[in-house]
Amino acid sequence: MSDPFDGTERSLGQLVASATAEMSALVHDEIALAKAELRQDVKRGAIGGAAGIAAAVVLLFSLPLLSFALAYAINTWTGGHNGNGGWNMVWCFLLSFTFNVIVAGLLGAIAVSKFKKVKPPEKSIASAKQTAAIMQNVKPHPRPEGISAADATMAKAQTVARSSV
Repeated sequence: MSDPFDGTERSLGQLVASATAEMSALVHDEIALAKAELRQDVKRGAIGGAAGIAAAVVLLFSLPLLSFALAYAINTWTGGHNGNGGWNMVWCFLLSFTFNVIVAGLLGAIAVSKFKKVKPPEKSIASAKQTAAIMQNVKPHPRPEGISAADATMAKAQTVARSSV
């Protein structure tokens, strides 16, 4: 005999509401995962950007002041302070410039290393691709032509009603 329709089966509306709620929860979870992954990468990018800006500022503003001070200090260290002449000032300024370029290069290397650590949100991308692949494979159940789901449910309910009399 056929199974009686006892009302424990979920209606089409309930199934659609349940599927909608589950899809909404899935989308919210994927957004939360993406936010969590991107938060760390944004922090690394900000540190790298700040280091790059710092390198540019140091190079720009320190060259005139530090170059003169360092050049005169080199001249003094090489004997210019006691009247023996020391190194030629040209060499002192070139050495000062080289030092400033090395400092800027180190700051630039820090910026590049921080930027290279920024990664795409791999878990979020994989999860979204997996969800899309699953959703593409979902197909509706075939129904016999000429009879709708509501008609099939009503026919089942009428069969049960007749057999119980």
